[in-house]
Amino acid sequence: MEKEYLTKEHLIGFDNYKYSCKDTGILSIYVMHPFWNWLVQYCPKSIAPNLLTFSGFLFTLATFLLFTWLDYSFYASDPDHPEVPTLPKWTFAVTGIFLFIAYTLDGIDGKQARRTGTSSPLGELFDHGLDSYTAGLIPAAMYSIFGRGAKYSIVPFRMFFTMWNVLINFYLSHFEKYNTGVLFLPWGYDFSMWGTILTFMVAGIGGHEMWQFRLPGGITTGMMFELLLYVSSLISNVPVVFYNIYKSYKFKTGHMRSFTEAIRPLIPIIIFFITTLVWVLKSPSNIVEKDPRALFFLMGTIFSNISCRLIVAQMSNTRCDAFNSLLIPTLAVVAVSIGTQWALLELFLTYILCLVTTLAHVHYGTRVVSIFLYMGSILI
Repeated sequence: MEKEYLTKEHLIGFDNYKYSCKDTGILSIYVMHPFWNWLVQYCPKSIAPNLLTFSGFLFTLATFLLFTWLDYSFYASDPDHPEVPTLPKWTFAVTGIFLFIAYTLDGIDGKQARRTGTSSPLGELFDHGLDSYTAGLIPAAMYSIFGRGAKYSIVPFRMFFTMWNVLINFYLSHFEKYNTGVLFLPWGYDFSMWGTILTFMVAGIGGHEMWQFRLPGGITTGMMFELLLYVSSLISNVPVVFYNIYKSYKFKTGHMRSFTEAIRPLIPIIIFFITTLVWVLKSPSNIVEKDPRALFFLMGTIFSNISCRLIVAQMSNTRCDAFNSLLIPTLAVVAVSIGTQWALLELFLTYILCLVTTLAHVHYGTRVVSIFLYMGSILI
């Protein structure tokens, strides 16, 4: 199992790894970094940076679990379902505070590592690995503000594509580093985090009804956020990613992989996207409408595993996997569900798949960390 997760080549690559990152975001440079630099001074040096990282992840996970408990089916904010109790304002306020804390801890963990002289490849891997999981948790939590109805929000089928938009944009940043050797932090990240936090805080003050209005042209608030995410992706991230890769080849500053090797990390994520798309289109129970939360959580979990393996490859400068083992049970569940057309069987298999993939992903993460520690690395 250890050889499957981290090979000798991975470990040698990590030994030679040097962190390379560029952050040109205006909000990040002029607001957030000065704030984090000031705040980290008050963090005791005895606190390990990875403890800050993991604590931030737990705050994000807590928001997802809170809405899973109180609004599992995303109906609480839907005016077309008055029989479902609305969420109290404190849930949104608490979520806004939790996300701010998570965002802040994620901003100071690296500074704490440099401040205490405990930076290591494991710390970066731990940070980005957990970030890959939160990429799916935050949009799912935010969906509870608007609900799943078309009157002020977007239906779950469209939320499916919105989720994929967020996930793919996260993935492309690490695909970019896999080819260029440099992590270019997207401008949209800080703005999207602040937009999310403020959206929750507004709902915490005035209730979810504060976001139930229509803009000119019949654009709902849910559609507004949907459009903002797509526009941000198409303007500030996707073209920038491929332009940076193009420059790395033009000026020979990247890894200079062949075309087939350069696009190799895209194969598992494309397979996963097509698999889920076929599933929601052919699902006998209409899974995206029947249980969108289970589907979105499943997507986020498998996506995180695919992303973690890409992050391991780009940090160790090794060949990325062209296929992810978690896709095997996923493909099996989709094939059986579509083939049998039994709605109850599909739901049962979906819940089993959620459990199996979550346990497998947690096992992967813990084994990678333990291998690092066993080989003499320091968990910071």
